[in-house]
Amino acid sequence: MFSLSMTVQPQVTVPLSHLINVLHSMKSSVGSSSSSSSSTSCKSRKHKEHASESDLHRTEPTWNLRELGLSDLGVRQLDELVNSVLPRLSSQEAPLPLGGQTAWNTSHLSSYSFYYNKHGFSCGAMPLSYTRQHPSPLQTVCTELQHWPVWVPSRGFKTLRNKTRRLQSAPERPLESEGFTPSFMRGFLTRDKGFEVESLDSLLKSKNLPDGQQDAFKKGFAEGFLKAQALTQRTQDSLRRTRLILLVLLLVGLYGISKTPFISGLDSAVDPVQMKNVTFEHVKGVEEAKNELQEVVEFLKNPQKFTALGGKLPKGVLLVGPPGTGKTLLARAVAGEADVPFYYASGSEFDEMFVGVGASRIRNLFREAKANAPCVIFIDELDSVGGKRIESPMHPYSRQTINQLLAEMDGFKPNEGVIIIGATNFPEALDNALIRPGRFDMQVTVPKPDVKGRTEILNWYLKKIKVDPAIEAKIIARGTVGFSGADLENLVNQAALKAAVDGKDMVTLKELEFAKDKILMGPERRSAEIDKKNKLITAYHESGHAIVAYYTKDAMPINKATIMPRGPSLGHVSMLPENDRWSETRSQLLAQMDVSMGGRVAEEIIFGHEYITTGASSDFDSATKIAKMMVTRYGMCEKLGVMTYTDMTAQSPETQAAVEQEVRILLKESYERAKALLKSHTKEHKNLADALLMYETLDAKEIQLVLEGKTLETR
Repeated sequence: MFSLSMTVQPQVTVPLSHLINVLHSMKSSVGSSSSSSSSTSCKSRKHKEHASESDLHRTEPTWNLRELGLSDLGVRQLDELVNSVLPRLSSQEAPLPLGGQTAWNTSHLSSYSFYYNKHGFSCGAMPLSYTRQHPSPLQTVCTELQHWPVWVPSRGFKTLRNKTRRLQSAPERPLESEGFTPSFMRGFLTRDKGFEVESLDSLLKSKNLPDGQQDAFKKGFAEGFLKAQALTQRTQDSLRRTRLILLVLLLVGLYGISKTPFISGLDSAVDPVQMKNVTFEHVKGVEEAKNELQEVVEFLKNPQKFTALGGKLPKGVLLVGPPGTGKTLLARAVAGEADVPFYYASGSEFDEMFVGVGASRIRNLFREAKANAPCVIFIDELDSVGGKRIESPMHPYSRQTINQLLAEMDGFKPNEGVIIIGATNFPEALDNALIRPGRFDMQVTVPKPDVKGRTEILNWYLKKIKVDPAIEAKIIARGTVGFSGADLENLVNQAALKAAVDGKDMVTLKELEFAKDKILMGPERRSAEIDKKNKLITAYHESGHAIVAYYTKDAMPINKATIMPRGPSLGHVSMLPENDRWSETRSQLLAQMDVSMGGRVAEEIIFGHEYITTGASSDFDSATKIAKMMVTRYGMCEKLGVMTYTDMTAQSPETQAAVEQEVRILLKESYERAKALLKSHTKEHKNLADALLMYETLDAKEIQLVLEGKTLETR
C-alpha cells in the first residue's frame, strides 16, 4: 500500500484507503445537496446499493471527515482535493476508446490493458458491476466520479504476431531457444526432423564448376555413392555372419553343458578298460582269494557250462580286507583273465551335493555295461555309496544313490552278464540290503600275506630292480610280519632310492634293512642335537625295554634298539615275531605290557622317582589299551568273567568302576614285574645302556652279545 502526503490544515498523512472511505462517507452525507446529473445520481445510487452489499465482506475500517480533520471542507473543496491528487487530463491526452488504435501493443491473450487485468474495468466505460469481490481503493474513488482522468498504461504481452514482427525487423542471427536446452535434449527433439538434402544440380551451381568438370564431378559422385553402398553391404554381411557364429557357439555350449556330469550325471559314453596285461600271475600272496575269483572267471568265459545245469551267474563279488592287500589288483586280474570290458568307478564319484546326480550316474554306468555284456563293473570304496541308510532331516535325498544301486543289481529288470565287484575296508558299514544274496552273492576276504605270501611278493618286486643275488627274500619276509603287499612294495622302492643316493650299483641287504627300519620306526633325525643328559636318560629307557623283552618268556624277539631320534621319538626298540601270529595268549599280552613298562621302571630305578620323564606316555597308552581289551573284550578277568563290554557308556556305574579297578590292577602288576626284572639284571642293564651310547643303534645279534657279556666288534 502506498500513501499520499497532503498539505492541509492541520497537516496529516492519510493513507489512500482512508481517503476513499472518507470520500465515500462524505458523498453519502451530502448527497441531497449535490448538483450532479441524473445519470451520475443513478450511477451513484446503484453503486451505493452495490457497496452496501459489499460492506458485509469489507475488512477495512471506515473513517469520517472529523476523524481525519476534514470536517470543514465542502464538496467543491473536496473536488479540488481530488483534482490535486489525481490531475485531470486534457482532451488531447485522453486515451482513445477501447476499439481505437493506440501506441501500446494490445494483448491477444488477455484484456487490452494491464489496468483492466488488475482492477476489472476500463477507464472509459466505468462499469458499475465489477468482477472483484472486494473493490480496490482506487476503484472505489473512481466510482464516485464521472470519468477516469488519468493515463491508463496498456501493457502488451509477447505473442506470436509481435515476435514475428520483431524477428523480421531484427538482423539475421542464428535462432536460439528462449531458455537453456541441454544438447542431448536438442538432439532428442530434432532427431525426427531430418536434414535438408541438397540436390546434385544445386550443388554444382553452388560450386560454380565449369561445364567440362561437371561430368567428372557427377562420375566421381556416383562412384563414391556405389562404394559407400558396397561398404554398407559388406558391413551388414559381416554383422550377419558374426551373429550366426555367435548363435552356433551358444548352441554348442548349451549342448556341451547338457552333457556334463553336472547336468546328466556320469558321461553317457563310458569307455571300458581292457585289462589284457593284468592276470592272476601278477597277483601274489593271496592264493585263497585267487581261487575264489577263479570261479567268476569261469562264469564269464563259459556261462553255458553252469546255466546248462540250471545255475545262474553270480551278480556281485565283495572283496573285504585291510588297505593295501591287493583288492583292486584282483578285480583287474578277473577282467584280464576273462578278457571282457572292465568298468571302473569309485564310490566317491556317485556322491554329489546335487539331488539325483549320483542316481543318474549309476543308471548311465549300468546302461553302458548292459550294452557291452558280459563285462565287469568294479566299484572301489563301496562303503562311500553303499553305507547304511538312515533317516536324516539334513539330507532327505541321501538314499537315492544306494536305492538306485540296489535296483540295478537286483531289481525288476534282469541284469544278465554284468558282474559287479566291490571292494571295501569296512564291511560292517555296508547296508544289509546290499550284501544279501542276489546282489553280492560272494564275499571274498583278502587278508595280509603270511610269510610265504610276503616272500612271493618280495621276489616279484625285487625282480624289477638291480639287487644283490646273495639276498634271500625269505629272510626279509620273516622280519616284516604284518606288512601288506603295498608295504612290501614301498620297502623295495625305499631301498632302491637309498642305494641310488649312496651311489651304489645294486641294492644290498643294508639298504633293505634301512628301508624296514624307516617304515617301522620312522625316518632318522640326525640333525637333532641332544645333550648328554637326555641321551643318557634315553639310553637307559630303551635298554630297559630291551632287557624286559629279552628276559621275558613270551615276549616277541627284539629286532633293533636305537637312541637315534626317529620320527616323534628320541629312541625306539622294535620287535618282530619269529612266526606269524594268528592269535595271542594271555601270557603274550601280559609280556607286551611288561615290555611297555620297562622304560619308566628303568628311569625310576636309575635316576629316582623325582627325575622320571614324560617319555613313557606312549608306552602307557599301549599297555592300557591291552589291559582294557583283556577285561572288556577277551574275558581274561576272573572278577568280571567272560562277559564282553563293548559300550562302556551303556553300563552301570558299578560295572564301570569294576572295569577300571581290574584294568588298574593289571597295570600295577605289570609294573611290579618289570621293576623286579630290572633290579635283578642291573649289570646287564648298565652294559646295554653304555653300548647304546657308544653305537647308537644295535640289532638283535649285537644286543644278545652285550647281554651275554661279550664285546662288540669295532664298527
